[in-house]
Amino acid sequence: MSNQMNVTVDQTSVMKTYARFPVTMVKGKGSYIWDDKEDKYLDFTSGIATCNLGHVPDYVHEKVQEQLSLLWHCSNLYHIPSQEKLAQLLIENSFDGQVFFCNSGTEANEALIKLARKHAEMSGKDSRKIITFKQSFHGRTLAALSATGQEKLQQGFAPLVEGFQHLEFNSFEALKELENMDACGVLLELVQGEGGVIPANKEWVLKLAELCKKNDLLLMLDEIQTGMGRTGTLFAYQQYNIVPDIVSLAKGLGSGFPIGALIASNEVAKAFEPGSHGSTFGGNPLATSAGLATVQYLVENEIPKDAQQLGIYLFGKLEDLQKEYPQIKEVRGLGLLLGVVFEGSALDVVKQLLAEKVLTLTAGKHVLRILPPLTASIEEVDLFVKTLGDILASGNN
Repeated sequence: MSNQMNVTVDQTSVMKTYARFPVTMVKGKGSYIWDDKEDKYLDFTSGIATCNLGHVPDYVHEKVQEQLSLLWHCSNLYHIPSQEKLAQLLIENSFDGQVFFCNSGTEANEALIKLARKHAEMSGKDSRKIITFKQSFHGRTLAALSATGQEKLQQGFAPLVEGFQHLEFNSFEALKELENMDACGVLLELVQGEGGVIPANKEWVLKLAELCKKNDLLLMLDEIQTGMGRTGTLFAYQQYNIVPDIVSLAKGLGSGFPIGALIASNEVAKAFEPGSHGSTFGGNPLATSAGLATVQYLVENEIPKDAQQLGIYLFGKLEDLQKEYPQIKEVRGLGLLLGVVFEGSALDVVKQLLAEKVLTLTAGKHVLRILPPLTASIEEVDLFVKTLGDILASGNN
């Protein structure tokens, strides 16, 4: 361990926007992270689905180190080689279109909202309304928060941005409402992460896509948490037999470097012209070097396929625990975005796992959210399952 392991951090000057656990993390590698006391933790949060290749992956580290000695930032007034290459790589592995780069998921969704409304104006549509779904989560900026279908997150921030309507997720009855709505597009997550790790029903998604095409509505997907191999394919939509008009990305795109992106079809992308939108730091040389290396490694090493197989294995192990322990009511999710529904408090389980040096998350009051690195080993998954099983066997939950 390096001397930095002894660092202590005074957080009294930091705004209390997070309910932080009493742990200070200072180093990570692979599936593990170390605190300032040199304790080692198995990290099954992946930085909230951000470190999909694990902490400090060698290939990304090498490419970022190269870029650090060349150029960190210029501006988007000039061409940036790594930005162009990353955009092309994303298009080659998704659908024909163009890419806009920003710094985060919420910024990607802000860009998505602006692009949808600008496209509506360009197309001569009267409505600027965007349909989203209850229990969705699309970000913390005001428009993204307004698109979010969780009132508890919106409290205290009125007036919200107008032009959003929230329907029931996975509801065929809600789709009947959609048929008669005047709107410009529909935005959804194919797995609601923050909303409880709830996968979209495939038949429902196909019907929704059919209605979007029939009613000239943009089909827009928030793949900020589900993208970059997390669900077993590079993009979750590739498992639903649909092709979206717009996709927002972030989290796993940069292996921990702040980067977000928007992929839009060529027809929709035309709505953004010089001056329509921008970002000072978005797509800078350092962030896009990390993004390019991350996506190259994901694609060339077929990491999403590994995640799919590991997800099936972990899902089965969690179902075995469900059969043994009545505290577990349901196991759900897709790939390596998994949720375990407890009768009691999921936060209590998170705290007990933390005490055993295993990191996990919640997704609401009763759902334990499990996000291993896509590169985790079978042995690491088995260690997690054993630790969770021991906690359940103790009956302290």
